[in-house]
Amino acid sequence: MRPYPLTWLYVPGDRPETVTKALAAGADVVVVDLEDAVAPDRKRYAREATAERLSDPQPVPVHVRVNALDGPLAAADLAALAPLPGVCGLRLPKVTSPAQITRVARRTARTEGGGAPPLYALLESALGIERAYAIATAHPNLRGIALGEADLRADLGVRHDGGLDWSRSRVVVAARAATLPPPSQSVHPDIRDLEGLRTSCAHGRALGFLGRAAVHPRQLPVIERAFLPTQEEIEQAETIIKAAEAHQGAQALADGTFIDAAVVTQAHRTLSLADRA
Repeated sequence: MRPYPLTWLYVPGDRPETVTKALAAGADVVVVDLEDAVAPDRKRYAREATAERLSDPQPVPVHVRVNALDGPLAAADLAALAPLPGVCGLRLPKVTSPAQITRVARRTARTEGGGAPPLYALLESALGIERAYAIATAHPNLRGIALGEADLRADLGVRHDGGLDWSRSRVVVAARAATLPPPSQSVHPDIRDLEGLRTSCAHGRALGFLGRAAVHPRQLPVIERAFLPTQEEIEQAETIIKAAEAHQGAQALADGTFIDAAVVTQAHRTLSLADRA
């Protein structure tokens, strides 16, 4: 997986032909969904079809979102999918406590060859948000956290998008404090509203998110462009790094910009992102 994945394409697990298309759509990560995208009477088929597909490594990283951890299906999902060579990560929905992470980590530990698949927690309730840092530090095999905004919006009774900004910032801060990568944004549900997606991505980027989940391939290029640095940002990063190499310690550039070690680190990340363009 790329050091900074920007696009995470969700696809229903009960549609193998759609999974095949998703793997060729250009996403950094494909997320096969066994949870919300699959009808109850198709859950078993979705698990079996996904297990068959992921019995071999895939051309791009594939994560699987399993069913709710407190429900009757998650244990079978984990048992069937965690050992497979085509599974690069497990996305855990509706996480509300660190104990859920540690239980899944124990269940998915591989006893032969390779390590267990990385875990990613989705925080989708007020309780999950309140416990964000505790969840983020629950186990070394947890490699990321993110929001599930549709469920969170319903739980909080939020009517306007701005009502989620505190929760968004809480998750960004918790991830950083736990030394996890910046979270990716939750999906923009209207696949036709590309301008709204672009605007929303710009807002998410300003809050500290990096990349975004998608539900349709047409959203991928919009997301990628939104999170890649602009030419102006690239030039500024290059200037900062050259100045830091020439003179150690904190300093001010000719335009008055103050730089220190943290600013230089951010500049290196900007150029790393630019390299993927």
